[in-house]
Amino acid sequence: MSEEEYSTDGDPHERGDVWLIPLKMLDDDARAIQLGAVAELAVEAQQREFVGDPLRMMLISLEEDSRFPYVIESGGAAVGVLTLQSGAATLAGWPDDESVWLLRGFLIDARRQGRGLGTSAARAAADEARKLTARLGGGQAGVVLSVNERNPAGLAAYTKAGFVDSGRYMGGGAGPQRTMYKTFG
Repeated sequence: MSEEEYSTDGDPHERGDVWLIPLKMLDDDARAIQLGAVAELAVEAQQREFVGDPLRMMLISLEEDSRFPYVIESGGAAVGVLTLQSGAATLAGWPDDESVWLLRGFLIDARRQGRGLGTSAARAAADEARKLTARLGGGQAGVVLSVNERNPAGLAAYTKAGFVDSGRYMGGGAGPQRTMYKTFG
């Protein structure tokens, strides 16, 4: 389990302290509790086309060996989800599948947005991907994602987390995306 805390500056109630809970490393009971909390996450209607249903994403990720699903916690409560996936970076407009991790299915509960949690969780995801690379020996050099151009809050959060815009990607089902990359280091 990732025990490191990631935060932004400011008031501790608003600064975005997060922990990543790796669903695949939990026993069945703990996983069921976490999935119950994921089922309670709220997604704004206009964001649903970008992120989908969080519980469904986690269940799919649990079934695939290449995916590593995480619940994002803050203050002892589930506030979001994300998945790191190996061998799938071209889905975000990256030129190959093997050199980087794909960060996908990333969302913060609608009731918790605007508090720095997305930025902190994106930083934590990159660090977790680095640890997975070291543990699994995959040789990845960083993390890539795609974010819809109509999602300025997402673009800002990823930029604050150190992701760099690598260009436009037209492969997303919800319209033009920006491919963003963060190297390990």
